[in-house]
Amino acid sequence: MGVYNNPWFIVYVVLVCLYFQFQISSAVDKISGNQSLSGDRTISSEEGNFVLGFFKPDLKPTTSSSLEAVLLDDGNFVLRDGTNSSDQLWQSFDHPTDTFLPGCRLGFNKITKTSTRLISWKNKDDPAPGLYSIEVDPNGTSQFYISWNRSKIMWTSGNWDGQRFSLLPEMRLNYIFNYTYVDNENERYFVYSLYNSSIISRLIIDVGGQIQQLSWLKSAKQWNLSWSQPRVECDLYAYCGSFGSCNLKSKPLCHCLSGFHPKSEEEWNSEVYNGGCARKTILQCGNSSLINGKSDQFLASPDMLLPTNPQPWALAKEKAQECGSTCLSDCLCTAYAYDGTHCSFWHGDLLDLRQREDGDPNGQTLYVRLAASEFSNSKSKERLIVVVVGSMVIVIVLGLLLLVILRRTKMRKIEKVSGSPSEIKDSIAAEGGQDNPQLVFFSFKTILAATSNFSEAQKLGEGGFGPVYKGNLPGDQEIAIKRLSRKSGQGLEEFMNELKLIANLQHKYLVRLLGCCVEREEKILIYEYMPNRSLDKFLFDPSQKAKLVWDKRLNIAEGVAQGLLYIHKFSRMKVIHRDLKASNILLDEAMNPKISDFGMARIFGINQTEANTNRVMGTYGYMSPEYAFSGKFSEKSDVFSFGVFLLEIVSGRRNTSFHRSGLSLTLLSWAWELWKEGNEAEIIDPSMNGTCRPEEAVRFIQVGLLCIQEDPTDRPTMSSVVLMLSSDTQTLPSPKEPAFHSRRTVESSSPRPNSCSKNEMTISLPEGR
Repeated sequence: MGVYNNPWFIVYVVLVCLYFQFQISSAVDKISGNQSLSGDRTISSEEGNFVLGFFKPDLKPTTSSSLEAVLLDDGNFVLRDGTNSSDQLWQSFDHPTDTFLPGCRLGFNKITKTSTRLISWKNKDDPAPGLYSIEVDPNGTSQFYISWNRSKIMWTSGNWDGQRFSLLPEMRLNYIFNYTYVDNENERYFVYSLYNSSIISRLIIDVGGQIQQLSWLKSAKQWNLSWSQPRVECDLYAYCGSFGSCNLKSKPLCHCLSGFHPKSEEEWNSEVYNGGCARKTILQCGNSSLINGKSDQFLASPDMLLPTNPQPWALAKEKAQECGSTCLSDCLCTAYAYDGTHCSFWHGDLLDLRQREDGDPNGQTLYVRLAASEFSNSKSKERLIVVVVGSMVIVIVLGLLLLVILRRTKMRKIEKVSGSPSEIKDSIAAEGGQDNPQLVFFSFKTILAATSNFSEAQKLGEGGFGPVYKGNLPGDQEIAIKRLSRKSGQGLEEFMNELKLIANLQHKYLVRLLGCCVEREEKILIYEYMPNRSLDKFLFDPSQKAKLVWDKRLNIAEGVAQGLLYIHKFSRMKVIHRDLKASNILLDEAMNPKISDFGMARIFGINQTEANTNRVMGTYGYMSPEYAFSGKFSEKSDVFSFGVFLLEIVSGRRNTSFHRSGLSLTLLSWAWELWKEGNEAEIIDPSMNGTCRPEEAVRFIQVGLLCIQEDPTDRPTMSSVVLMLSSDTQTLPSPKEPAFHSRRTVESSSPRPNSCSKNEMTISLPEGR
């Protein structure tokens, strides 16, 4: 008689008594390493008392032989009646192990009171149940929990808000995945599908307790990580196991405490740490086999985040040594801590230890119990170390001095950018913004896959920040990837500045930031892709400018004006762009403008009108005179740049490389001269042919001249500019002479300084005042 727990083909041992008759297909009692056991084949014990084979379940009274097991195209392995394929008797989707495939349901059955959960593997080579699992909250909320050892909750997804789980901003990638959460009278479950069925994707919980969304890259023949949670491994409970300490600043992340070593060197070498650490030497206390008579001692481990399982009692003591005496008197006590007034004690394994940075106010000293012999060994090692260090100290000091001199010569200022996602989010919120839950942190591996390892074929261009690449995410979403160049002299500060600003600015005429990547030395920004690239590629190219008919130029100018008005007045932060120009205006598929490149932008207080800087940054031909000569900038600095931009839009000429009739004039001077003479219609780009409405173009020229007036107080605000551009009836004031008005012959003109080039590279003038 067979006994089974699961209605599925499972290997079992059938005990058959000698009194029963049976048929076996083979009379052997063993199989070797190169043989297999399958189908009706069995092996029998030597005397024939026992038989091992595969069990054939009798799932329901039937005489039909049409029972079949089928692997479906969605990865579901089902047992069904062959005469009725919809009658599924069992399916693997109800037992997903560590993998959650599209179409599988992860949830809670209200009738049977059972959960469908993911359970991690024990390690990378052993699929036995591990320590971590994820399941929906059995108490009725819609959030999912990652738990450790089926007991301690260590992460939550947040509740379902109708589109995604509130603490999972990565679910914003809904152009690839269709997420659904269902709650009815019978069950609660989460399920997802793919809009593009050609994509192969899976969600797993790995051996360390981290959930990961993976997509298969056919070209690279490997799984690509789309996102993971929790993002920081040290946030996973007991990530380093017992007596293991996690440190985000070190590589590897996990280290055994002094006096301990990994339980499995093989697992630690493969970066699986939850097996933890074991003592090198057993404790004296309670061990009668040790005859040296020396009592255990305590080793201080400073700057630690204390374990989470202290004993429920604490003692008031005046000195830390009194805590140690109390702990030594209890053989179960493995560690203690002292906060200045009270002792805390730990029994058994120490779990969830984290190393803080030196001087971190949240770090405390943990005193860990070790055998006395560990201290004698450490003292011998210390003597040897002192001798070695003493003999080398002069060489080291001289080397450090030489290194400092070389580094100061090469780089006078080192700028630092926070690396972890939590530090970046805190930094974004610090300067008038808010913590943006929509910001996605991409892995560097994802960026490499999206750009074919930063292939030259994917490169769109390069600026002062670094190169820009076109990329493709799973689902064929096109993105623009802006990579900070290691050679950039201005990029580190600008990277964080742009990240803080664009992450908190949202407007139809501002480029949208999709996320970023910060891994080791890599600093990368990911934007929506603009298929028509930047405006200057059309406006200043004789072969392309005819595509910019007047209505499109009008739409672009008005859109840029509204974008500037938004950042000056209506956004949650008052922002001055400081580098507005045609190459920083991107165009989408419908030629709608998007203002980009906020690396030089600055945040103003709500009532602030002006600021100074000692580091003048901008582009030749677009900087206002007060900013270029004295470092003063305000909203009117952007207004000046917009005026230059407006004259370029109408004329189709670049201000920084303008020549006319043997004279070296700026576009501003030429436009002013024609305006004074009443010949302003000559400014209009002839490539627009009959599409231009001259009265509108002349009004745009007049608004542009008003914006570039030398005195900032004479220039209009962007509110006034938007109104002037959109109104046909408003009477406009007469402009005054513009800034930088000059006339020089080509022969006598001096060459431009090296810092100002014709290709509109952004420049920095270190002495602004």
